[in-house]
Amino acid sequence: MLHSGALAQSKSDSAPQNRDTTAAQQNANPPATQQPAEEDNPPEEDALVAPKVYPFDPLESDRNIRVGNFYMRQRTARGYRAAAGRFEDATKYNPNSAEAFFRLGEAQEKLKNRDAAKAAFEKVVQLAPDSKLGKEAKQKLHGKG
Repeated sequence: MLHSGALAQSKSDSAPQNRDTTAAQQNANPPATQQPAEEDNPPEEDALVAPKVYPFDPLESDRNIRVGNFYMRQRTARGYRAAAGRFEDATKYNPNSAEAFFRLGEAQEKLKNRDAAKAAFEKVVQLAPDSKLGKEAKQKLHGKG
């Protein structure tokens, strides 16, 4: 049987441990922050209407180019618009893709958007001036294509 001195010491020994674990628990579980009121969040902050994020993803860029090429083969205004959208996405997923910009330029040409086509072809020349696509883009910019 424990006498009162031993019992008092065992309680005092466990007290610092309890304080340490309590402090560790408080650090592990920080107090909850108060959420702003609903009227403080404008509707454009809603995830459904947030702008699309385009992380660098060459594989997704290539996929969008393939889908855009499919739409280009339809040879309709609707197909060209769909293709231009896919090629635009491809340029955002991989801003260094000369092919994506070249295809975007072709789609814009078909849609009679000469300024947008010119900008896309200029980007191709900037990215890959000595490549086959760069040379074709130069020809298109100088009216030979």
